[in-house]
Amino acid sequence: MSTAPPTCALCGRPLGTRVEWHHVIPRSEGGTGTVPLHPICHRAIHAAADNAALARAGTLDAIRDLPSLSRFLRWIADKPADFHAPTRHRRDMLQ
Repeated sequence: MSTAPPTCALCGRPLGTRVEWHHVIPRSEGGTGTVPLHPICHRAIHAAADNAALARAGTLDAIRDLPSLSRFLRWIADKPADFHAPTRHRRDMLQ
């Protein structure tokens, strides 16, 4: 019996060879739990919001609803698991 490959907690695509662990609520804001992410997804989260904003969001669903991440998630949806591209900085994502 085969099991489904583990998936990225942000985009839902299967994870590739590199996995990073993200604190949904940043440790600096009291968070302890982590979720697996693609490196590009992890960088997109931190480019879209600072730790205080991530703590206020509190859940991955709320983080996914950030406008810049909504655009990112539509763009990344059909990319392979190990896809990598430069991550835009927060100031670039607000335009």
